[in-house]
Amino acid sequence: MKHGVDVHVGKRIRHRRWMIGMTQQQLAEAVGIKFQQIQKYETGMNRVSASRLWDIARALEVPVSFFFDGLHEDATATEVEGDILGDKEALQLVRAYYAMPVAQRRQIFELARVLSDAA
Repeated sequence: MKHGVDVHVGKRIRHRRWMIGMTQQQLAEAVGIKFQQIQKYETGMNRVSASRLWDIARALEVPVSFFFDGLHEDATATEVEGDILGDKEALQLVRAYYAMPVAQRRQIFELARVLSDAA
C-alpha cells in the first residue's frame, strides 16, 4: 500500500523534473540508478531513502525541503491532496506561458480570463 508521503514526494520529483525538461533517464544517470527506479519513486511505489533524496535534490537543483512543500501533517492516507500541475498538459502549458515575453503573457492571460468568463 502506498504511503501518502511517498506519493507526495514522488509527485514533487516528477514535477521538478518536468519543469527543468529532464527525462527519467537523465535523472537516473545523474543519480547513478536505473530509470525504472525513478519511475517507482515518482509513482510512490518505492520509498526514497534520505541519501537518495539528497542525490535527487542535487541533480534537480533544489533543496531537499522542496519535496515536502505542500505536505500536510496528517498525510498518511494513500492519496495526498493533488494540485493542477499533476497534469502533464497543464505543466506544459505553464512552461510555454513562462517562455513567452511578458507582453505576450499578459495578452494570453487576458484572453484566457475572457474565455473562462464566457464559459
